Amino acid sequence: MARSNNLHSVAAIFDTPNKIIKAAEKVRDEGYKKFDVNTPYPLHGMDKAMGLSSSKVGFVTLFFGLFGASFILLFMWWTLAKNYPLFIGGKPFFALPAFIPITFETTVLIGAVSTFIALIAVFFKLPFNNHPIHDTDYMKTVSVDKYGIYIKSDDPKFDKEKILSLFESLGAVSTDLIYFPKIEKFSMFNFKFVLFLIFVAVGTSGSTYLLLNKLMYINPFDWMEFQEKTTPQETSLFFADRRSMRTPVDGTVAKGF
Repeated sequence: MARSNNLHSVAAIFDTPNKIIKAAEKVRDEGYKKFDVNTPYPLHGMDKAMGLSSSKVGFVTLFFGLFGASFILLFMWWTLAKNYPLFIGGKPFFALPAFIPITFETTVLIGAVSTFIALIAVFFKLPFNNHPIHDTDYMKTVSVDKYGIYIKSDDPKFDKEKILSLFESLGAVSTDLIYFPKIEKFSMFNFKFVLFLIFVAVGTSGSTYLLLNKLMYINPFDWMEFQEKTTPQETSLFFADRRSMRTPVDGTVAKGF
């Protein structure tokens, strides 16, 4: 991707896990806050070396899980015990043991879905999928067999020359300057885009119309509509009394009984 002249970060490559952990500890001790480490696989002790705090994802899961449990219990109480009470086998209106399976499923479902949405929308900041380190030699290297660290340019203590000297003193194999990609703007009223939207709208509506109004009435797809059957209270032209619902024939027993 095309790059601008706006510096994003200063990065360094190390060739062993021990060196990258020591580099992370040194960067942390120097007082840098906005830095990150990239490795081809998780390294034990890296969280402590970087000074990272506990993840907030668990709190999101806990909050929405408890919310789901509380909501479904309140909902079942209101519908079955308050708004429309039902006598079921002599049980109390609010039969908690019977509500536990639904409560469990709702807790797990809402907790899992909310965690997924929070990861995508909040923690990963999607649809922001053009991170400056993407499509760089640095990322290609640390994705295979090397270990990298970079310090962002908006760090309060950022000084390009000092950081380069720091990385070299730590034994970096190489250093690199990563720049922000150029922002590409596309007009919503671009002719090709508008033409594509029209094509999708016509294609979708046309295929839906043909499917529901033509195809469903063509043999063999029409067998459900024209099968030999009678609906409740429908008049029958086959029997003399014009009734489609028949009573059992006197003196006979249904086959299989």
